[in-house]
Amino acid sequence: MPDLIITRVFDAPRELVFKAWTDSAHGNDWSAPRGITVTAFDADLRPGGAWQLRMRSPEGKELRVGGVYREIVPPERIVSTHAWQNPDGTSGHQTLMTVALAAHGDRTEMTFRQTGFESDEDRDGHRQGWSECFDRLEEQMAGVDSGNPRSTYR
Repeated sequence: MPDLIITRVFDAPRELVFKAWTDSAHGNDWSAPRGITVTAFDADLRPGGAWQLRMRSPEGKELRVGGVYREIVPPERIVSTHAWQNPDGTSGHQTLMTVALAAHGDRTEMTFRQTGFESDEDRDGHRQGWSECFDRLEEQMAGVDSGNPRSTYR
């Protein structure tokens, strides 16, 4: 099964993009596709520490996804598991995510890789969702560069 790989360049320093991935105060701003509301983002940022994202769909359906951090190298790499939670509270199929951040002056190249999908359809659905999330992250980073007073990224 091919991996999901998405590369983006953000107009923000690497430390700020890393913070967006790891600081729960910032994860609420971008870490769900458009139309989905993040209700909580909890992260125990250490190898072996858990993370969980709770969301609500426009129809009011509660969604939960989470995992365990395997590797954290500030501000260049985050490796963690990723699994959607089933309605009965058990964990669904687990994949592995790697976020690599490379500094290019005041810009950051992010290479996102997710492996271990059960099907091409599952991978392609994640591609759509992550692409929307990364669009939102790009918008948040642009708000920092333009001095947007509503931006919480500092």
